[in-house]
Amino acid sequence: MKKLKLLYKLSIVWMVTLSGVSCNGQPRYDSPQEYDLNKPYKYSMPDALTEISGIAFYRGKTDMLYAEQDEEGRVYSLDLNDPHLMYTKFDKKGDYEDIAILGEQVIVLRSDGALFVFPFNQIGKPVAANVKKWDNLLPPGEYEGMYADEKTSQLYILCKHCSEEKTNKNGGGFIFKLLPNGTLKQSGQFGINVRDIETLLGKKKVQFHPSALAKNPKTNEWYILSSVNKLLVVADAGRKVKAVYPLASSLFLQPEGIAFDNQNNLYISNEGDKVTKATVLKFNYKK
Repeated sequence: MKKLKLLYKLSIVWMVTLSGVSCNGQPRYDSPQEYDLNKPYKYSMPDALTEISGIAFYRGKTDMLYAEQDEEGRVYSLDLNDPHLMYTKFDKKGDYEDIAILGEQVIVLRSDGALFVFPFNQIGKPVAANVKKWDNLLPPGEYEGMYADEKTSQLYILCKHCSEEKTNKNGGGFIFKLLPNGTLKQSGQFGINVRDIETLLGKKKVQFHPSALAKNPKTNEWYILSSVNKLLVVADAGRKVKAVYPLASSLFLQPEGIAFDNQNNLYISNEGDKVTKATVLKFNYKK
């Protein structure tokens, strides 16, 4: 009888262990209800985009993806199903971290907080005309994440490293209004409470250094990437953190960009290295 009880307990442990393992033997990671973060469609990027950072769609249309990378002052245009790559130069070399398209303007974020704005109709030309550079709109720090809200014409920028965050455990964000002529005007601030992230992870100290953010058009939830510790943070419309999802390092080598298309599908870009190709991962929306 004791042997039977022992065998029963062992079988329960075995089944619980297997519940967190996929069919191919890889551990399964928790996902938001609308997406399975374990099952992406993977697009390998051309060598020119090994250091891909931000990604964006024009009005959510998937016929063309727009991206930039860490070193060149270029916006790249590509059809995800076609290896052919085009680019438009907008500035000299620099550490560029994200891209957004708001109305008929393209916006590129440099890591020091400088913003470059130029008309979308310049995409496809060798060199963009009418580029406006905005310095000193953001406080000193390191910036990687930016999101453009088409409904409100507002631009959201989240700081990766800012001095004031060291004491208040609140990821600092800034909101700008984009005027039709390409002028940016600050219209507010926001924050992400890192203590909420720590509570949900069950950890006392979490290094939260956001690398990208986007708003889910279906739920109005905020999806925020932290590449350093490979986390996807989901917050409600008021930016209250509601869930945190660790990401599989086998899929997310260095998650640096995030976007949704007009069918609510989720895309996450990953930088590559000398051995591994950069990727864009597509996660289909589950109705």
